[in-house]
Amino acid sequence: MKNILVALSLFVGMFVHADEGMWFLMFLDRLNQRDMEKMGLQLTSEEIYSINNSSLKDAIVQFNGGCTAELVSSEGLVLTNHHCGYSAIAELSSPENDYLTNGFWAGSKQEEMKPNSLYVRFFVRMDDVSKRILDLLNDEMTEEERANAIKEETKKIEEENSENGKYVVSVRSFFQGNEFYYFVYQDYNDVRLVGTPPASVGKFGGDTDNWEWPRHTGDFSMFRVYADTDGNPADYSKDNVPLKPKHHLPVNIKGVEKDDFAMILGYPGRTNRWLPAGGIDQNVKYAYPAWVEASKKAMDVMKKYMDTDDAVRLNYASKYAGVANYWKNRQGMINALTKFKTAESKAKNEAKFDKWSKKKKNSSYRDIIKDINDYYNLTNDKARHDNYLRMVFRGSKYATISRSLGRVLSKYSEDESAADAAKNAIADFLATSNISLEKEMLIEMLKLYTEKAGYILPEFVDVYSNELNIPLDEYIKAVLDLSIFSSEERMNAFLKVPSKELLDSDPLMILSNKLIGHYFSSDSKIDEAKEKFDRAYRMLVDGMRASGLSPVIYPDANSTLRLTYGKVSPLPSDPRNDAKENYYTTLKGTVNKFIDDDPEFDLPQGLIDLYESKDFGPYADKDGYMPVNFLTNNDITGGNSGSPVLNGNGELIGLAFDGNIEAMAGDVIFDNKLQKTINVDIRYVLFLIDKYAGAKHIVEEMTVIK
Repeated sequence: MKNILVALSLFVGMFVHADEGMWFLMFLDRLNQRDMEKMGLQLTSEEIYSINNSSLKDAIVQFNGGCTAELVSSEGLVLTNHHCGYSAIAELSSPENDYLTNGFWAGSKQEEMKPNSLYVRFFVRMDDVSKRILDLLNDEMTEEERANAIKEETKKIEEENSENGKYVVSVRSFFQGNEFYYFVYQDYNDVRLVGTPPASVGKFGGDTDNWEWPRHTGDFSMFRVYADTDGNPADYSKDNVPLKPKHHLPVNIKGVEKDDFAMILGYPGRTNRWLPAGGIDQNVKYAYPAWVEASKKAMDVMKKYMDTDDAVRLNYASKYAGVANYWKNRQGMINALTKFKTAESKAKNEAKFDKWSKKKKNSSYRDIIKDINDYYNLTNDKARHDNYLRMVFRGSKYATISRSLGRVLSKYSEDESAADAAKNAIADFLATSNISLEKEMLIEMLKLYTEKAGYILPEFVDVYSNELNIPLDEYIKAVLDLSIFSSEERMNAFLKVPSKELLDSDPLMILSNKLIGHYFSSDSKIDEAKEKFDRAYRMLVDGMRASGLSPVIYPDANSTLRLTYGKVSPLPSDPRNDAKENYYTTLKGTVNKFIDDDPEFDLPQGLIDLYESKDFGPYADKDGYMPVNFLTNNDITGGNSGSPVLNGNGELIGLAFDGNIEAMAGDVIFDNKLQKTINVDIRYVLFLIDKYAGAKHIVEEMTVIK
């Protein structure tokens, strides 16, 4: 295991704060158990992670590939964030039945609704295959040869552990390719919407409050997992039954106090705690500014149409929310990383490492800092360019039409047996897209890209802007006017008379292919530098661990199940928060923010009435207020949304849903003083289900500890 346990044991006490780190469950007993017990954990490591017996990990699922959720009843009831269920709720909504805006609660299991595509992934087990893979590699290999050897062995490992397709198996690299583990999962695809609060509760505060504290958001939604009668995964069927999970989380409504133990299990998406100084500098000065500007442009185009048409608003709600979230995140990263001079701090540590490496005889670590910095210096302008172009693809469906609808129609043009697939693809595109919006999006995003991206632009930009002296927006309009994808009538006409020649000559297909081809085009100088960089980055991480110079000793997040632990923890007092201490917020604070008919701060009258009558049921704090959100100092990132916040007994006390703007550099460097996790208090969740929504039958399904 490349001495991971030895290294971690040596350095855990020296460098790591109790609240820092995203830990593998299989190493808890050796690395974290004592520390967690001192802080308040009452469970054994076996009760958290067991292969042979039910344990906490059996109640935690990855939700639709991007969030986390937890089982909270013996009948497959799943709890996650409102923003995690957002796209599914929007899909099930219509202007006539706008569940996204108005909320929804199924009165019975028969009323629960199945979105087209939604799944949860259960974690079964993991194991270390570092030695098996590393024994196949050697220093004489090129990076491509190394990657091919890893890929070949990975395929074998995944086939060996899938049990003929019963499980999904994933081999993942850690510590930049210095260790490897495989993970075994089981997917359930019949997942149905049980309930959601209205957007004025689930998204209260909108973009203004996103990443901010004090927070007053009821960010939760509920689903149910269904299985066949034997409890196995099955495609949607009316004959399926609610899943009986191996374990579900008890719900504790006794409340939280400052310094209470809190742990979070979930699927953090990506951190870059091992990122070199040059990479941080590149992001702050080149990549992120491009992302921020292009995101804002895409948001402006969407909002223009969303504000005037409810159907458009519902179709683009999830996409807009995702772009807006990262728009604010990336700007916050720029500000925080600049303020804390993170790149400078990393560079100083790398200089120490460079000196250490040169003292070692025949050191394989020599000159790797130079190779890393050479690569970043060579690719800074390209990073800016790629982020502008990446946002063209993310903003515009037309920019990638050749890889989506165009690919389906191309197959149909060669094989008429694919007619149904083509018909369904067109119907789905038309049902989820606004053609006027998509046309304007492509024009505006390409204009911004060509004006700001610099570096090497696609050939068509020079041809039409310089040689033919045609303004780019007029060229794009002409492309759209001539394309079969520009109207429902033309697409349906193609269905009747498919033609590969027509599709291959379609100007939008050609443009899309050129853009994608340009994005993935290679440059020999960069390719050569990348070869050196990949090796150098891997060796830097290996050397930093060997030298003990890195303050980070755990692997970066990569959407695998991790545990983080800490305490309920306040920020410095804030006059905006009416709470006695600045680690929680109350319904009073929510109502104080209320602005009638405001898209971000409106509230349903029923909730205001409950506040004024103080009708909080058994969910009020012992001091009489209705809790809403609270803070912990857990180490999380994107992907942890919806993760359960658990007390020392493994009981659910809240849902993680956000971080705080003061610590936006958290994906790169953990700030022990400022970094917090913002959580929905489980008491607020149950209060909204029971008292506000009148869905007490849902609460009665749970194991509630009072």
